[in-house]
Amino acid sequence: MTYSHRIAEVANQQNTLIATVEQDERTAYFYIWPAEAFRGQYAVRGCWLRNLLPAPAQEDNDALEQGVPPLLSAAFCRTLEAEPPLDSAGLQVLWEPTDDGAALWYQGQLLAVIPGWSLYQNKQVSFSASCIKENRLTAPLGSASTNEHYAQAEKFRHFWRDWHDGHLWPLVEHEFLSCYQQQYGESLKYYSIDQSGWPPMAISQHYHDGIWYFLTLGMSTRAMPWVDYLYADLAPQHRRIELGMAIDAQVMSEENAVQMASALASFAHFPWAQLNWLGEGHLLSSDVAPVGFDAFLISGELASSSGQFLLPKRDGERPRLLWTTPVTPAEREFAAASSSGGTELVALLREQACDHIFRPRQQVVAEPV
Repeated sequence: MTYSHRIAEVANQQNTLIATVEQDERTAYFYIWPAEAFRGQYAVRGCWLRNLLPAPAQEDNDALEQGVPPLLSAAFCRTLEAEPPLDSAGLQVLWEPTDDGAALWYQGQLLAVIPGWSLYQNKQVSFSASCIKENRLTAPLGSASTNEHYAQAEKFRHFWRDWHDGHLWPLVEHEFLSCYQQQYGESLKYYSIDQSGWPPMAISQHYHDGIWYFLTLGMSTRAMPWVDYLYADLAPQHRRIELGMAIDAQVMSEENAVQMASALASFAHFPWAQLNWLGEGHLLSSDVAPVGFDAFLISGELASSSGQFLLPKRDGERPRLLWTTPVTPAEREFAAASSSGGTELVALLREQACDHIFRPRQQVVAEPV
Protein backbone atom coordinates (compact mmCIF):
# COMPACT_ATOMS: atom_id res chain seq x y z
CA MET A 1 0.00 0.00 0.00
CA THR A 2 1.27 3.48 -0.92
CA TYR A 3 1.16 6.15 1.78
CA SER A 4 1.68 9.85 1.05
CA HIS A 5 3.52 12.02 3.52
CA ARG A 6 2.72 15.70 3.85
CA ILE A 7 6.07 17.48 3.84
CA ALA A 8 4.78 21.07 3.68
CA GLU A 9 1.55 22.82 4.70
CA VAL A 10 0.93 26.57 4.42
CA ALA A 11 -2.46 28.29 4.84
CA ASN A 12 -3.27 31.53 3.05
CA GLN A 13 -3.77 34.85 4.84
CA GLN A 14 -7.42 34.25 5.72
CA ASN A 15 -7.12 30.48 6.32
CA THR A 16 -9.65 29.80 3.56
CA LEU A 17 -7.25 27.58 1.57
CA ILE A 18 -4.32 25.34 2.52
CA ALA A 19 -1.38 24.57 0.23
CA THR A 20 0.38 21.25 0.78
CA VAL A 21 3.22 19.24 -0.72
CA GLU A 22 2.79 15.47 -0.45
CA GLN A 23 5.00 12.63 -1.61
CA ASP A 24 5.21 8.86 -1.31
CA GLU A 25 7.84 6.46 -2.63
CA ARG A 26 6.55 7.00 -6.20
CA THR A 27 5.62 10.66 -6.79
CA ALA A 28 5.45 14.19 -5.35
CA TYR A 29 2.45 16.50 -5.75
CA PHE A 30 1.49 20.08 -4.87
CA TYR A 31 -2.13 20.68 -3.75
CA ILE A 32 -4.42 23.52 -2.75
CA TRP A 33 -7.21 22.36 -0.44
CA PRO A 34 -10.29 24.40 0.51
CA ALA A 35 -10.78 24.88 4.23
CA GLU A 36 -13.74 23.08 5.74
CA ALA A 37 -16.16 26.00 5.26
CA PHE A 38 -15.48 26.00 1.49
CA ARG A 39 -15.30 22.26 0.74
CA GLY A 40 -18.81 22.17 -0.71
CA GLN A 41 -18.03 25.13 -2.95
CA TYR A 42 -14.54 24.48 -4.31
CA ALA A 43 -12.61 21.37 -5.34
CA VAL A 44 -9.07 20.37 -4.43
CA ARG A 45 -6.55 21.46 -7.06
CA GLY A 46 -3.44 19.39 -7.69
CA CYS A 47 -0.17 19.64 -9.60
CA TRP A 48 2.25 16.78 -10.35
CA LEU A 49 5.77 17.77 -9.34
CA ARG A 50 8.07 14.84 -10.13
CA ASN A 51 8.34 11.06 -10.46
CA LEU A 52 10.41 9.33 -7.80
CA LEU A 53 10.47 6.19 -9.99
CA PRO A 54 11.38 5.96 -13.69
CA ALA A 55 8.68 7.44 -15.89
CA PRO A 56 6.36 4.75 -17.31
CA ALA A 57 5.88 4.49 -21.05
CA GLN A 58 2.10 4.47 -20.67
CA GLU A 59 -0.36 6.33 -18.50
CA ASP A 60 -0.36 5.10 -14.90
CA ASN A 61 -3.93 3.75 -14.98
CA ASP A 62 -3.37 1.28 -12.14
CA ALA A 63 -2.66 4.14 -9.74
CA LEU A 64 -5.70 6.04 -10.97
CA GLU A 65 -7.92 3.00 -10.40
CA GLN A 66 -6.51 2.58 -6.89
CA GLY A 67 -7.04 6.25 -6.08
CA VAL A 68 -3.37 7.01 -5.48
CA PRO A 69 -1.30 9.80 -7.10
CA PRO A 70 -0.18 8.55 -10.53
CA LEU A 71 3.24 8.70 -12.11
CA LEU A 72 3.45 10.99 -15.13
CA SER A 73 4.16 9.07 -18.33
CA ALA A 74 7.46 9.53 -20.17
CA ALA A 75 6.08 11.59 -23.07
CA PHE A 76 5.38 14.49 -20.71
CA CYS A 77 8.44 14.35 -18.41
CA ARG A 78 11.55 16.48 -18.59
CA THR A 79 13.47 13.69 -16.82
CA LEU A 80 12.77 10.03 -17.57
CA GLU A 81 14.84 8.71 -14.69
CA ALA A 82 13.66 8.75 -11.10
CA GLU A 83 14.17 12.14 -9.45
CA PRO A 84 15.25 12.42 -5.80
CA PRO A 85 12.59 12.99 -3.13
CA LEU A 86 11.93 16.58 -2.20
CA ASP A 87 13.55 17.86 0.99
CA SER A 88 10.98 19.73 3.08
CA ALA A 89 13.66 22.19 4.24
CA GLY A 90 14.03 23.51 0.69
CA LEU A 91 10.32 24.16 0.06
CA GLN A 92 8.67 27.58 0.11
CA VAL A 93 5.00 28.26 -0.67
CA LEU A 94 4.14 31.82 -1.70
CA TRP A 95 0.47 32.73 -2.05
CA GLU A 96 -0.78 35.12 -4.68
CA PRO A 97 -1.96 38.39 -3.10
CA THR A 98 -5.49 37.44 -4.15
CA ASP A 99 -5.16 34.54 -1.66
CA ASP A 100 -6.59 31.95 -4.08
CA GLY A 101 -3.51 30.64 -5.92
CA ALA A 102 0.06 29.77 -4.95
CA ALA A 103 3.55 29.10 -6.28
CA LEU A 104 5.95 26.48 -4.96
CA TRP A 105 9.66 27.29 -4.81
CA TYR A 106 12.34 24.69 -4.12
CA GLN A 107 15.89 25.59 -3.18
CA GLY A 108 15.36 29.00 -4.75
CA GLN A 109 13.93 27.67 -8.04
CA LEU A 110 10.30 27.89 -9.13
CA LEU A 111 8.88 24.37 -9.12
CA ALA A 112 5.14 24.81 -9.75
CA VAL A 113 2.25 27.27 -9.97
CA ILE A 114 -1.46 26.73 -9.33
CA PRO A 115 -3.07 30.01 -10.50
CA GLY A 116 -5.82 31.56 -8.43
CA TRP A 117 -8.37 31.80 -11.23
CA SER A 118 -8.30 28.00 -11.59
CA LEU A 119 -10.31 27.75 -8.37
CA TYR A 120 -13.47 28.92 -10.14
CA GLN A 121 -13.68 26.33 -12.91
CA ASN A 122 -14.03 22.55 -13.15
CA LYS A 123 -10.90 21.88 -15.20
CA GLN A 124 -7.65 21.36 -13.28
CA VAL A 125 -5.01 23.95 -14.23
CA SER A 126 -1.43 23.87 -12.98
CA PHE A 127 2.12 24.33 -14.24
CA SER A 128 5.13 22.18 -13.31
CA ALA A 129 8.83 22.77 -14.05
CA SER A 130 9.35 19.03 -14.65
CA CYS A 131 6.66 18.85 -17.34
CA ILE A 132 7.36 19.41 -21.06
CA LYS A 133 3.92 18.87 -22.59
CA GLU A 134 0.40 19.61 -21.41
CA ASN A 135 -1.52 16.66 -19.99
CA ARG A 136 -4.36 16.05 -17.59
CA LEU A 137 -2.09 16.20 -14.54
CA THR A 138 -0.33 19.49 -15.31
CA ALA A 139 1.23 21.69 -18.02
CA PRO A 140 4.76 23.00 -18.67
CA LEU A 141 5.91 25.85 -16.45
CA GLY A 142 8.46 26.99 -19.01
CA SER A 143 10.11 30.32 -18.23
CA ALA A 144 9.16 33.91 -17.50
CA SER A 145 9.34 34.72 -21.21
CA THR A 146 7.10 31.82 -22.28
CA ASN A 147 4.58 31.56 -19.42
CA GLU A 148 2.81 34.51 -17.82
CA HIS A 149 2.25 32.47 -14.65
CA TYR A 150 6.00 32.01 -14.24
CA ALA A 151 6.45 35.76 -14.64
CA GLN A 152 3.64 36.44 -12.18
CA ALA A 153 5.18 34.10 -9.61
CA GLU A 154 8.44 36.04 -9.80
CA LYS A 155 6.53 39.32 -9.49
CA PHE A 156 4.68 38.09 -6.41
CA ARG A 157 7.92 36.90 -4.84
CA HIS A 158 9.29 40.44 -5.09
CA PHE A 159 5.95 41.79 -3.82
CA TRP A 160 6.18 39.75 -0.61
CA ARG A 161 9.84 40.59 -0.20
CA ASP A 162 9.06 44.32 -0.44
CA TRP A 163 6.24 44.10 2.09
CA HIS A 164 8.21 41.93 4.49
CA ASP A 165 10.46 44.72 5.76
CA GLY A 166 7.49 46.98 6.59
CA HIS A 167 8.60 50.14 4.81
CA LEU A 168 5.79 50.22 2.22
CA TRP A 169 2.75 50.88 4.42
CA PRO A 170 3.71 54.40 5.59
CA LEU A 171 4.05 55.42 1.94
CA VAL A 172 0.69 53.89 0.98
CA GLU A 173 -0.96 55.39 4.05
CA HIS A 174 0.38 58.86 3.26
CA GLU A 175 -0.76 58.71 -0.38
CA PHE A 176 -4.33 57.75 0.47
CA LEU A 177 -4.72 60.09 3.45
CA SER A 178 -3.43 62.96 1.31
CA CYS A 179 -5.94 62.07 -1.40
CA TYR A 180 -8.86 61.90 1.05
CA GLN A 181 -7.84 65.10 2.84
CA GLN A 182 -7.67 66.94 -0.45
CA GLN A 183 -11.33 66.04 -1.01
CA TYR A 184 -12.79 66.22 2.51
CA GLY A 185 -10.35 68.07 4.73
CA GLU A 186 -8.36 66.92 7.75
CA SER A 187 -8.62 63.32 8.89
CA LEU A 188 -10.38 63.68 12.25
CA LYS A 189 -10.08 60.09 13.43
CA TYR A 190 -8.28 57.01 12.22
CA TYR A 191 -9.36 53.44 12.94
CA SER A 192 -7.12 50.41 12.36
CA ILE A 193 -9.16 47.51 10.94
CA ASP A 194 -6.49 45.01 9.90
CA GLN A 195 -6.90 42.84 13.02
CA SER A 196 -3.09 42.85 13.36
CA GLY A 197 -2.82 40.94 10.11
CA TRP A 198 -1.64 41.69 6.60
CA PRO A 199 -2.24 43.92 4.77
CA PRO A 200 -2.47 46.97 7.03
CA MET A 201 -5.95 48.49 6.62
CA ALA A 202 -7.69 51.44 8.23
CA ILE A 203 -10.69 53.78 8.05
CA SER A 204 -10.19 57.54 7.91
CA GLN A 205 -13.00 59.77 9.24
CA HIS A 206 -13.66 63.26 7.82
CA TYR A 207 -16.26 66.03 8.14
CA HIS A 208 -16.92 68.22 5.10
CA ASP A 209 -19.85 70.49 4.18
CA GLY A 210 -22.13 68.92 6.78
CA ILE A 211 -21.34 65.33 5.81
CA TRP A 212 -19.52 62.62 7.76
CA TYR A 213 -17.16 60.70 5.47
CA PHE A 214 -15.53 57.36 6.23
CA LEU A 215 -13.05 55.85 3.75
CA THR A 216 -10.95 52.71 3.81
CA LEU A 217 -7.28 52.59 2.95
CA GLY A 218 -5.28 49.42 2.37
CA MET A 219 -7.89 47.27 0.62
CA SER A 220 -6.34 48.05 -2.74
CA THR A 221 -2.95 46.72 -1.64
CA ARG A 222 -4.05 43.38 -3.08
CA ALA A 223 -6.34 42.36 -5.92
CA MET A 224 -9.62 40.62 -5.14
CA PRO A 225 -10.35 36.95 -5.89
CA TRP A 226 -12.55 35.99 -8.88
CA VAL A 227 -11.91 39.16 -10.87
CA ASP A 228 -9.17 37.77 -13.14
CA TYR A 229 -11.42 34.82 -14.01
CA LEU A 230 -14.51 36.97 -14.66
CA TYR A 231 -12.97 39.91 -16.50
CA ALA A 232 -9.78 38.54 -18.15
CA ASP A 233 -8.10 41.46 -19.94
CA LEU A 234 -10.42 43.99 -18.26
CA ALA A 235 -9.55 42.74 -14.76
CA PRO A 236 -7.20 45.68 -13.94
CA GLN A 237 -10.25 47.97 -14.02
CA HIS A 238 -12.09 45.95 -11.36
CA ARG A 239 -9.75 44.02 -9.11
CA ARG A 240 -8.68 46.75 -6.65
CA ILE A 241 -11.10 48.83 -4.60
CA GLU A 242 -11.51 51.06 -1.58
CA LEU A 243 -14.85 51.59 0.15
CA GLY A 244 -16.50 54.75 1.38
CA MET A 245 -19.55 55.76 3.42
CA ALA A 246 -21.09 59.24 3.53
CA ILE A 247 -23.73 60.27 6.12
CA ASP A 248 -25.60 63.58 6.41
CA ALA A 249 -24.74 65.03 9.83
CA GLN A 250 -28.24 66.57 10.10
CA VAL A 251 -29.81 63.11 10.32
CA MET A 252 -27.20 61.24 12.35
CA SER A 253 -24.93 62.20 15.24
CA GLU A 254 -21.21 61.50 15.04
CA GLU A 255 -21.58 58.61 17.49
CA ASN A 256 -24.31 56.97 15.42
CA ALA A 257 -22.44 57.67 12.20
CA VAL A 258 -19.33 55.96 13.56
CA GLN A 259 -21.42 52.95 14.58
CA MET A 260 -22.95 52.70 11.10
CA ALA A 261 -19.56 53.12 9.44
CA SER A 262 -18.17 50.26 11.51
CA ALA A 263 -19.72 48.04 8.82
CA LEU A 264 -16.74 48.99 6.63
CA ALA A 265 -14.42 47.12 8.99
CA SER A 266 -15.98 43.78 8.06
CA PHE A 267 -16.68 44.73 4.44
CA ALA A 268 -12.97 45.47 3.93
CA HIS A 269 -12.10 41.83 4.72
CA PHE A 270 -15.02 40.30 2.81
CA PRO A 271 -13.37 39.48 -0.57
CA TRP A 272 -10.55 37.43 0.95
CA ALA A 273 -12.44 36.02 3.93
CA GLN A 274 -15.19 34.75 1.60
CA LEU A 275 -13.14 34.09 -1.58
CA ASN A 276 -15.38 36.53 -3.37
CA TRP A 277 -15.28 40.04 -4.78
CA LEU A 278 -17.10 43.36 -4.55
CA GLY A 279 -18.25 45.43 -7.49
CA GLU A 280 -20.96 47.69 -8.81
CA GLY A 281 -24.42 46.69 -7.59
CA HIS A 282 -23.31 44.12 -5.03
CA LEU A 283 -25.04 44.00 -1.63
CA LEU A 284 -23.78 43.12 1.84
CA SER A 285 -25.98 42.52 4.86
CA SER A 286 -25.10 44.24 8.11
CA ASP A 287 -26.36 44.40 11.69
CA VAL A 288 -25.35 48.07 11.95
CA ALA A 289 -27.53 49.32 9.10
CA PRO A 290 -29.84 52.12 10.33
CA VAL A 291 -33.41 51.42 11.45
CA GLY A 292 -35.56 50.37 8.49
CA PHE A 293 -32.56 49.14 6.50
CA ASP A 294 -30.72 45.80 6.67
CA ALA A 295 -28.01 45.83 4.00
CA PHE A 296 -25.66 48.09 2.07
CA LEU A 297 -25.54 48.59 -1.69
CA ILE A 298 -22.03 48.87 -3.16
CA SER A 299 -21.83 51.44 -5.97
CA GLY A 300 -19.60 53.97 -7.64
CA GLU A 301 -22.26 54.93 -10.22
CA LEU A 302 -24.54 56.23 -7.45
CA ALA A 303 -21.99 58.83 -6.35
CA SER A 304 -22.48 62.48 -7.17
CA SER A 305 -19.50 64.54 -8.32
CA SER A 306 -18.35 64.98 -4.71
CA GLY A 307 -17.84 61.24 -4.46
CA GLN A 308 -16.04 60.67 -7.74
CA PHE A 309 -12.29 61.24 -7.75
CA LEU A 310 -9.15 59.32 -8.65
CA LEU A 311 -7.39 57.19 -6.05
CA PRO A 312 -3.61 56.67 -5.98
CA LYS A 313 -2.45 53.78 -8.16
CA ARG A 314 -1.39 50.48 -6.64
CA ASP A 315 1.08 48.32 -8.58
CA GLY A 316 0.30 50.37 -11.67
CA GLU A 317 -3.48 49.88 -11.40
CA ARG A 318 -6.08 52.50 -10.47
CA PRO A 319 -8.35 51.31 -7.64
CA ARG A 320 -12.06 52.09 -7.80
CA LEU A 321 -13.78 53.96 -4.99
CA LEU A 322 -17.11 52.27 -4.26
CA TRP A 323 -19.63 53.80 -1.86
CA THR A 324 -21.82 51.85 0.54
CA THR A 325 -25.40 53.05 1.02
CA PRO A 326 -28.16 51.46 3.15
CA VAL A 327 -31.04 49.64 1.47
CA THR A 328 -34.33 48.33 2.86
CA PRO A 329 -35.25 44.64 3.11
CA ALA A 330 -37.58 45.00 0.09
CA GLU A 331 -34.83 46.69 -1.95
CA ARG A 332 -32.39 43.96 -0.95
CA GLU A 333 -34.85 41.27 -2.08
CA PHE A 334 -35.42 43.13 -5.36
CA ALA A 335 -31.66 43.25 -6.01
CA ALA A 336 -31.21 39.58 -5.10
CA ALA A 337 -33.97 38.44 -7.46
CA SER A 338 -31.84 38.64 -10.62
CA SER A 339 -28.20 38.83 -11.70
CA SER A 340 -28.70 42.47 -12.72
CA GLY A 341 -30.86 43.39 -9.74
CA GLY A 342 -28.16 45.41 -8.01
CA THR A 343 -27.46 47.64 -11.00
CA GLU A 344 -31.21 48.01 -11.58
CA LEU A 345 -31.56 49.18 -7.97
CA VAL A 346 -28.80 51.75 -8.54
CA ALA A 347 -30.74 53.04 -11.56
CA LEU A 348 -33.97 53.31 -9.53
CA LEU A 349 -32.20 55.24 -6.78
CA ARG A 350 -30.69 57.63 -9.31
CA GLU A 351 -34.13 58.21 -10.86
CA GLN A 352 -35.27 59.41 -7.43
CA ALA A 353 -32.24 61.76 -7.20
CA CYS A 354 -30.60 59.65 -4.49
CA ASP A 355 -26.83 59.61 -4.33
CA HIS A 356 -24.10 58.08 -2.17
CA ILE A 357 -24.85 60.30 0.86
CA PHE A 358 -27.22 58.69 3.36
CA ARG A 359 -30.30 60.78 4.08
CA PRO A 360 -33.94 59.89 4.78
CA ARG A 361 -35.61 58.75 1.56
CA GLN A 362 -38.57 56.83 0.23
CA GLN A 363 -38.21 53.18 -0.65
CA VAL A 364 -37.77 52.85 -4.42
CA VAL A 365 -39.35 49.41 -4.91
CA ALA A 366 -42.75 48.03 -3.98
CA GLU A 367 -43.11 45.76 -0.98
CA PRO A 368 -43.14 42.06 -2.03
CA VAL A 369 -46.61 40.54 -2.12
